[in-house]
Amino acid sequence: MYSEIAKNKHRSILIMALFVLIIIGLADLFDYIYAGGSPAILIGVAVGALIYTLISYYMGMRLSLAVNGARQIQKKDNPLLWKVIEDLAITDGLPMPKVYIMNDPAPNAFATGRDPKHAAVCATSGLLDIMNKDELSGVFAHEMGHVKNYDSRVSMIAFALTAAIALLADILIRMSFFSGGDREEGNQLALFVGILAAILAPLVAFLIQMAVSRQREYLADATGALTTRYPEGLASALKKIERTGSALKRQNTATAHFFFANPLRAHTITNLFSTHPPIDERIKRLENMELHA
Repeated sequence: MYSEIAKNKHRSILIMALFVLIIIGLADLFDYIYAGGSPAILIGVAVGALIYTLISYYMGMRLSLAVNGARQIQKKDNPLLWKVIEDLAITDGLPMPKVYIMNDPAPNAFATGRDPKHAAVCATSGLLDIMNKDELSGVFAHEMGHVKNYDSRVSMIAFALTAAIALLADILIRMSFFSGGDREEGNQLALFVGILAAILAPLVAFLIQMAVSRQREYLADATGALTTRYPEGLASALKKIERTGSALKRQNTATAHFFFANPLRAHTITNLFSTHPPIDERIKRLENMELHA
């Protein structure tokens, strides 16, 4: 179990490093094609990416809660949910996160926040309707696992870097249309390579974001199972969600990777590139877990 958690953490670090390499590669193409060796573009790209990432880092929690219509609750509003989360926070040695509920019949949940001191967890009304206490504990042990493992921070940075790569690639393509027609053969080849990279980079970045999210979901499942010492509760919750479906009424692709299960409809084109691993694979791993390993 612990070796699996360590392995997933290392994979996530390596995957995140690929984001940096893609941004540096695109910046170098800018520099080679348009700046002739000047460091101005590379510095500008680095500063722009840093500003964008910082904005996402500090505003991500508020935005993810607002766009999903989540409302904050207190203990009196739902004593069972509050007690489950409070007990898990004590077990994990974490501060009590803010608790939210969103009105949606689909059973789902998510965690957000840049660190355990600035975290929030949210349940849909549909989740509260169908889960017993053990299953609810399993779901929120998973979500508190995200908080404990700083997954929300990783997800927000991954999302910000994916958007930054897409923006950089778009600028590179647009500049190529206004760069003039007379070019030496070497420069034309460089321009062609630059355009090809600009087209492929956002797709590669999105695939990397998917890989990050999938690894973090498996990691949160493992962390949650260790917290409750009862992986059957989480597996049972996943089986219920597999039967009922987890697609929300309010579809939002920008925050889909935060959720416990895929919140997008099956026919949605972005669902072809899901940030969530298959539910049956998650159930299989939970059922095969050995907590003493």
